[in-house]
Amino acid sequence: MPKLGIMMVSAKLLEMMNKAISMELQVSIQYMWQHVRVYGMYSESIGSTLKDIAIEEMKHAEAIAERVDYLGGEPTTKPAPITVGATPEKMLTHDKKAEEDTIKFYREIIAQTQSEGDVVTRRLFEDLLIDEENHHNIFKTLLEK
Repeated sequence: MPKLGIMMVSAKLLEMMNKAISMELQVSIQYMWQHVRVYGMYSESIGSTLKDIAIEEMKHAEAIAERVDYLGGEPTTKPAPITVGATPEKMLTHDKKAEEDTIKFYREIIAQTQSEGDVVTRRLFEDLLIDEENHHNIFKTLLEK
């Protein structure tokens, strides 16, 4: 168990947090690449939305990495697998699914932090969860016909 001062966290929590970083890196790259690659009549609105969310996701990765470092772990630099999609609809479908996976996983991290008594990391992921649910809602809404 890495130890910093009086704060001790499990290897499991650090591993979960590194997985979260890899997921944030994945969508940051994925959304930015989609922003560059989206074409068609909705490209302006979808593209700028993807770019804005990509930047938010990179900030999430940074915040989690800073916490992992503070807790004595080593933040990962490897993104999870990136899926771009060939059409705006496929892009948004992949993105909606990525957000759903992240929401589910962040709830698991919050439960783990609760069991370990790590209030600061819990609050970090509760704040990130708000953003992820908002991103999910944006992609869901854009997919509606």
